[in-house]
Amino acid sequence: MGGVTADWTKELERWLRPFLDRLGHKTRRRMCPAYLSGLIGPGERKSIQPMAERLALGSYDRLHHFISSGAWDAAPVEAELLVQADKLVGGRDAVLVIDDTAILKKGKHSVGVAPQYCSTLGKIANCQTLVSLTLARHEVPVMLALRLFLPESWTSDRSRMKRAGVPTAYRKPRTKSEVALEELDHIIAVGVRFGCVLTDAGYGQSASLRQELTARKLSWAVGIPRHLKVYPSDVKMIWPTTRRGRPRQSIPDVLSRPAEDMLGKAQWRKINWRLGTKGKLKARFSALRVRVADGPTQRIRDKGKQHLPGEEVWLVGEHRSTGEKKYYLTNLPTQTDLRTLAATIKARWVCEQAHQQLKEEIGLDHFEGRCWQGLHRHALMTMIAYAFLQHRRLATAKRKKNNPRPTTPANSARRTARHSRHVRSATPAMLSTLPKTDMQPAAA
Repeated sequence: MGGVTADWTKELERWLRPFLDRLGHKTRRRMCPAYLSGLIGPGERKSIQPMAERLALGSYDRLHHFISSGAWDAAPVEAELLVQADKLVGGRDAVLVIDDTAILKKGKHSVGVAPQYCSTLGKIANCQTLVSLTLARHEVPVMLALRLFLPESWTSDRSRMKRAGVPTAYRKPRTKSEVALEELDHIIAVGVRFGCVLTDAGYGQSASLRQELTARKLSWAVGIPRHLKVYPSDVKMIWPTTRRGRPRQSIPDVLSRPAEDMLGKAQWRKINWRLGTKGKLKARFSALRVRVADGPTQRIRDKGKQHLPGEEVWLVGEHRSTGEKKYYLTNLPTQTDLRTLAATIKARWVCEQAHQQLKEEIGLDHFEGRCWQGLHRHALMTMIAYAFLQHRRLATAKRKKNNPRPTTPANSARRTARHSRHVRSATPAMLSTLPKTDMQPAAA
């Protein structure tokens, strides 16, 4: 692999020192850099046996023991990942993206595998689903957490979970939102800095998730289905007129309406939220203050049951050039302008880039074991490898910014614009010293 490889492997060993201190035992301190070198280095397959062969370890038993059966606690290493990620991209202008990613699997013995919605394919398929939390700033993502979601076919079968080594604390049924909130609390406890939590409609439609984020005093912007009900922001609670006696409860003076209907007559503006590889990314947006229909349910005479008005938030609509329409809710301040609302909402795309790179370049979906512990340790190693590559990207971008190449006056403006794009998106042009497995950013 030559001098270039020696360069990045030595830097990896230096960067890994805080992680290795958390591992303790000298054998684990040797196997961790070896495993990470296998994930980052060249080679199509990033499962244990091919990596051991490429690393010339003689046998894959030690790598297998380190990942699948070794007696070490991953929690301190996970905490160190949060610390290092915060150093890389944490800040008040960072975003934290909650999402999930699917790993296609055959058979039925790998932990958590079941026929379920597969985000990779956009349909039901046999797969494992990992709930993910991604920290990003200036479009540079670092993965913080990957935690397996267990569907009902697993949580209802205790012997199956025991055989797969699922820890007792994770055996109770939990929704994806509950898994995400537990990981979010770990991130907050460590002190990771971010300004806004973002999710797609799969998570954003959950009233309990939105309410829990608000209860933690967090800013959030979430996708929602077009049919989710909202009230006008000036909705009032009134006492209904009744034929007999005093009514028991007050009711809204208007009925809730689907989000798409509420924005039906709104004014729409074309917004450019960032510069992509093919030019400005733009769409038409509209925003309106509303109150979400996610309060307690109440029967309203002649109208059936309705959710009462809840928190006042922004309802944001997006009309894409393809004709597709998307809707969002956010509790960003009342004075927030439409361009800021749009840019914040669209910042969520970086998690999809991170998922793609973790799979295609670092082998997140190459783990061949069946147990809970092995899967999560492998996922942790891929996140650490990804953080290291982002560390190199940012360091290279900083050097190039501080030491720009001399340019001719005719080309100066064009080169400056190109360089600023590279700094924001951390593209491979910064990585002249990385091995040939350098990750390519996904399209937004």
